[in-house]
Amino acid sequence: MTAPLMADALELVGTVARVLNAGLPAEDTLTSVADAIRRGLSVPAVAIWRRDASAGTFSVVASPPRFGSVRTLEEIEPGPERLLVPLVHGGVRLGLFEIATGPSSPPGEVVTILQHLVSPFLDALTLAEDLALEVASRSREILEQRRFTSLVIDSLPVGIYVIDRDYRIQFWNRKRETGTQGLRREQVVGRPVFEVLTRQAPEQLKADFDLVFDSGEVQVRDTVVELGSSRRVFRLSRIPMRLDGGATITHVVTVGEDVTEARDTQAHVIRSEKLAAVGQLAAGVMHEINNPLATIAACSAAIEDRLEETVDPTVREYLEIIDKEVQRCTRIVDGLLEFSRPHSVGGPRAAIGLTVLIERTLFLLKHHKRFKKLEVTTELAPRELKVKATAEQLIQVLMAIMLNAVDAMREGGALRVRSRFDEDRGDAVIEIVDSGHGIPPTELGKIFDPFYTTKPAGQGTGLGLAIAFGIMQEHEGRIEVESEVGRGSTFRVILPGTMSEGR
Repeated sequence: MTAPLMADALELVGTVARVLNAGLPAEDTLTSVADAIRRGLSVPAVAIWRRDASAGTFSVVASPPRFGSVRTLEEIEPGPERLLVPLVHGGVRLGLFEIATGPSSPPGEVVTILQHLVSPFLDALTLAEDLALEVASRSREILEQRRFTSLVIDSLPVGIYVIDRDYRIQFWNRKRETGTQGLRREQVVGRPVFEVLTRQAPEQLKADFDLVFDSGEVQVRDTVVELGSSRRVFRLSRIPMRLDGGATITHVVTVGEDVTEARDTQAHVIRSEKLAAVGQLAAGVMHEINNPLATIAACSAAIEDRLEETVDPTVREYLEIIDKEVQRCTRIVDGLLEFSRPHSVGGPRAAIGLTVLIERTLFLLKHHKRFKKLEVTTELAPRELKVKATAEQLIQVLMAIMLNAVDAMREGGALRVRSRFDEDRGDAVIEIVDSGHGIPPTELGKIFDPFYTTKPAGQGTGLGLAIAFGIMQEHEGRIEVESEVGRGSTFRVILPGTMSEGR
């Protein structure tokens, strides 16, 4: 190579090196390199083909910008006026030079030097693009996984929120947004939990969280929430969380689940089991008890018939006590018999108007001594409101509830009896409202248990409401109770019903 050619070659190599190190965007760099080689070698055109990492194909930049027709790498063939120089680095084919030589070819030494300059650049460029592609792919996977996890958490039928050591909310799932408070996550995330959850005193709420932070144990408790006229039971589970698997508890996860229906179902199951157990007991022993009771009653009557007029009055008093106690035992046994076989009492079921049932019940009770002290009012639906039932059994249910109301208002009070049709559920509803002393919340769940009573000893068996409960189950109905101590109770007798079109 002559001295002038050597100088031109060094200048070209220097120019290309400066372009490669200028920090221009990849496309601009390769375009400038192709243009510098074209001018430095004094050839008609130069193209640089390189592998496209994202597409897995080869792309081309050229000087001048349009070098011949647009082709694929496979279509390029060497020719007398076209030089193809592979660009290989580390044994990997990264692209090639396509040089339109014209009548004379450029010096091979210069082309080789250019090849060694551009190949590492293409390798670094490809590596960077491959890395960027991998990062983008991993980022998409992470985002998709986060989105999937978020959707799973938001789809759960439980409310979830997370607080940190500063008692600030860091997570708030969709159920919490649509739950009892209905606050969106952007309204609460980052705020102190005491500003958001105001139903509980801040001191108690802090103590609950501190117990988890200090003990590292899961804490579970049930809480009752008043929602308008209804009451819901939520099970709150507070779970310790440790970031990065460390020993220090960094967050507390709170999971709130509405267990109202589950609690009610469990209570019904337990009550039904109790009813069944007492029924079996009654069926097994009632005849055995009735026989000696009948014998005692007969002997007492026989003794009384044989007493002389001058007998000690105390003896007659004792006989009266025996007779009363035998009658009381007989009533208890009869109640057990009725309780163990509620379906055997009464006649076949037929359509009967609720107004007729209520009026017959009130007629039977109007001669009750304490009933006369009450102010009784009725708000009854038309006679067209009917249920399919055994009339005697439903009267027994209504009498049991009304007699309890009478006992709750020993000094007088107000008793309201209402009937209506629940169009949403298709149910007939009888409401019996008293102004008595009410039932404490702790006792409300026991009132349908066999033998449970708040009456003084000797004044009640505790079977009236239990029998009423069994009768309602037989009729595919239910009894609901609301009560407030000092203000009275409301019993609702609910049955599948119909209302005629002519009401």
